[in-house]
Amino acid sequence: MRNLHLSALAHQKTPPPVEKRRVETSLHGVTLSDDYGWLKAENWQEILRNPAALPSDIRAVIEAENSYARAVLAPAGKLRAALVKEMRGRIKEDDSEVPRADGPWLYYARHTAGGQHPLFCRVKRSGGAAEILLDGDAEGRGKSFFDIGTACHSPDHTKLCWSADETGAELYAIRVRGLGSGQADAGNAAADSPEVIADTDGSLVWMADSSGFYYVRTDENHRPAEVFRHRIGSDPAADVRVFEEHDPGLFIHIRRSQSARFAIISVDDHDSSETHLLDLADASATPFLVEPRAPGLHYDVEHRGDRLFIRTNADGAEDFKIMSAPLANPAKSFWIEEVPHQRGRMIIRIAVYPDYLVRIERDAGLPRIVIRHFANGGEHAIAFAEEAYSLGLEERLEYEMETLRFIFSSMTTPWETYDYNLATRERILRKRQIIPSGHDPSNYVTRRLFAAAPDGEQIPISLLYRADLLLDQSAPLLLYGYGAYGSHVPASFSATRLSLVDRGFVYAIAHVRGGTDKGWYWYTDGKLSKKPNTITDFIRAARHLIACGYTRAGRIVAEGGSAGGMLMGAAVNLAPELFAGVIADVPFVDVLNTMLDASLPLTPPEWLEWGNPIADPAAFAVMRSYSPYDNVEAKPYPAILALGGLTDPRVTYWEPLKWVTKLRAVTTGDRPILLKTNMGAGHGGAPGRLDHLDEVALHYAFALACVEGMRAAIGPPTLVKSVLPIP
Repeated sequence: MRNLHLSALAHQKTPPPVEKRRVETSLHGVTLSDDYGWLKAENWQEILRNPAALPSDIRAVIEAENSYARAVLAPAGKLRAALVKEMRGRIKEDDSEVPRADGPWLYYARHTAGGQHPLFCRVKRSGGAAEILLDGDAEGRGKSFFDIGTACHSPDHTKLCWSADETGAELYAIRVRGLGSGQADAGNAAADSPEVIADTDGSLVWMADSSGFYYVRTDENHRPAEVFRHRIGSDPAADVRVFEEHDPGLFIHIRRSQSARFAIISVDDHDSSETHLLDLADASATPFLVEPRAPGLHYDVEHRGDRLFIRTNADGAEDFKIMSAPLANPAKSFWIEEVPHQRGRMIIRIAVYPDYLVRIERDAGLPRIVIRHFANGGEHAIAFAEEAYSLGLEERLEYEMETLRFIFSSMTTPWETYDYNLATRERILRKRQIIPSGHDPSNYVTRRLFAAAPDGEQIPISLLYRADLLLDQSAPLLLYGYGAYGSHVPASFSATRLSLVDRGFVYAIAHVRGGTDKGWYWYTDGKLSKKPNTITDFIRAARHLIACGYTRAGRIVAEGGSAGGMLMGAAVNLAPELFAGVIADVPFVDVLNTMLDASLPLTPPEWLEWGNPIADPAAFAVMRSYSPYDNVEAKPYPAILALGGLTDPRVTYWEPLKWVTKLRAVTTGDRPILLKTNMGAGHGGAPGRLDHLDEVALHYAFALACVEGMRAAIGPPTLVKSVLPIP
């Protein structure tokens, strides 16, 4: 049967017309015009909690967009089904994580065959039948959206607190249930108590005596702003507020110290942080401050005995150092150096054991684990020889132990979980990810390249492709990018990614500025007034891959989500000729308008990342120069698939809606510009692990269609040696 190309399919369908209602505003001597600003509902806060409140005229536009996208992509149905089947074949569906010890119990999560959500379980250390504490599949049954935030047992092992979001708006309700006496499969026999705490961020920390817990409540603008103490069995309306933050630009987070002695309250923005400690053994504790926040000062803490260990950038330690301070006097004036700063070696995280200090650091873009013995100061490292890989620590439940659990993978090697004895240095493989349909790492190649940025900086690129791929510039290439908030994109394993690679794609990650792949300066060189570096880095990475023969212009599909979606929109404005298609997942594309609206959940905190265009004319000018929505203009854009979530509190639904509408109105090309809005989900899309495969299959089917057309008959994956691009 003949190939059907996306552009031909789009011509057969009618894109939905969208009314223009021009609104003009003036700021800093500039007049801004927005034809589609009316698509932002005035009652957006209500919609986060109740999607049915969406005004009918806006709903009609979104539903028409969804219908158009379904119609254009309908011929890909067989391909998408084949991709889902293929990706599901790489999942061991009845899988279980390695148990973690806590007192007399081993706690773990597992999935059942066909299950969407985890089951939280435990078994006695001495053996016996497993007990199901929370059955995620049972709790989520019949709900259009269901996402478990946490499932946390009490220190005395008699209760479980768990939280869930049922709209996608990241508003989690906390519930408490009593745990059984150890009988098998009793997870839903024990009823939850009637106390339900709504509108939390989903996290909590138990008090030491198990009589209550601390949690973070969100305010009317969806910002985590207050810490409360709840007593088991009491009315949540009577909960005591123990901490609050009035500055809307700051976020609050809470977690338990590794020693289990304190609840750690972190208050931070993109420029500073501070920490408060709550003594979990004190039933009426009040927080005490470690060190007040100051511009540019970042720090986080862990506890050991009578001291705190502090990871910080204080006093010019750009890539962080480790300090310690007496618990009785934790202020900065009492800090002493434990691990000095070394530029280019970024200390990412610390873990404290009774006898050891553990840190993960990243040097030249690759991570390693370093262990220091407190008694003699000796250090040794755990590292791997692959060209690009990912390495992380797993949270432990017990403090008094000598076993470190870490997780390793690379773009060719599936996830491996190891237990490492800190004293003997013995390494035990506890679990290797099973790929039921089979996986031979030797069939694939992973590489690390560097592209030269316009200012001479070297941009790391991680690559994955089949070992037998013909590298003659004919291969299609998917180029992923993010570049914001200091987030590092790891070169880790993805079983789903193989469905593209096995069809002849090169998969590439551009580690652009805005992340911390090369240290903290790599982040600061891609934020505020330097945000354009993120965009030009991505374009330079694409051109370098073309120059090296991995692909050619017009054979690249670009992909990024959220802040990475901003990158997609900006890159396609500057260099549309490079791309066959763009996948923009919940894309932050209406940057200027969003940063001008202080009522939105993330706007005040984001001013330190992107700039404050209200107060700062220079920030306004820089933002206006790259904001994707504001820079759409008449030119031939590539095929675009944008995805949004109706209840997304981070990138609100109207951003991709406005962007797609404006793009379609002005493009001089014939390639389709599509939007699919999930009417029952938010920023993270479908929470179910199998439902998520449908979303990945949509991405990949679109990418394949961009470079080889929609094939009506789909056989097994074969290498694409020569494929026909969209005309």
